[in-house]
Amino acid sequence: MIPEAKAVKLIGIYLYISKIFDKDLKYCCQRFSNNAKPDLTDEEVMAIYLFAIQEEKRLKVRHIY
Repeated sequence: MIPEAKAVKLIGIYLYISKIFDKDLKYCCQRFSNNAKPDLTDEEVMAIYLFAIQEEKRLKVRHIY
């Protein structure tokens, strides 16, 4: 489990990404996968990526993973 303060930041990032994704990003970016039911949505993947960069200072994808 992550501390409550970090969880609140992660939720805030997700809500922000979700709002922007619904407005603009869904027309600009697209997941290139043949998976019809992904485990994570595009918004969740972006939120996790930005959270890891901002909060955990992980700059490479393999470190975030």
